[in-house]
Amino acid sequence: MTVATLVACHECDRLHKILRVPHGGAARCTRCGAVLYKDIPDSIGRTLMLTITGVILFVIANVYPIMTFKLSGREQSNTLFAGSRELYDTGFWELAALVFMCSILLPALRLGGMLYVLIPLKFGMRPWKVEVVFRWLETLIPWAMMEVYMLGILVAIVKLSDIATIVLGTALYAFAALILMTAWSGATLDPRAVWNQVGIGARGHSR
Repeated sequence: MTVATLVACHECDRLHKILRVPHGGAARCTRCGAVLYKDIPDSIGRTLMLTITGVILFVIANVYPIMTFKLSGREQSNTLFAGSRELYDTGFWELAALVFMCSILLPALRLGGMLYVLIPLKFGMRPWKVEVVFRWLETLIPWAMMEVYMLGILVAIVKLSDIATIVLGTALYAFAALILMTAWSGATLDPRAVWNQVGIGARGHSR
């Protein structure tokens, strides 16, 4: 028995021997019942498809206006980047940097990193430094807080709708779809499949 054949429960740390599970099934901890790992059919292929869809939605969300503000005959359209720029121009550069990182930079890095890892693996190749990149992607997940930014947008829309006419833009719908697509891709990705594909073996990595 080697380290590559063992998995630790992420809830109670009990070690289990990795066994084959039924198609679409899951292995659970014998002590606490937590899910140890799942058998996700074509995990890499499905996650790659969802990631490519996410890239398309990300481009749309950053190119088109997220909303149009109409007041007294004047109209002003805003994009995701425009929000960060407005904060910077008004002197809130720290908040501007945080908004830019969480809504644009980190999601872009995550999508790009997933493509870097998954495309070569899908075609049977091993990306350069894939171990470092994939572990780095795992650490990005808590920081790419698109949901928090989306909540802020919705709160602003509700408050501004009392004093002006707000027209929701294409980017807002694309951004909402991107959040769902990111969550879906995270659910379809089996880290064990990635580690096995690169020849490292499963090491109990969890998202």
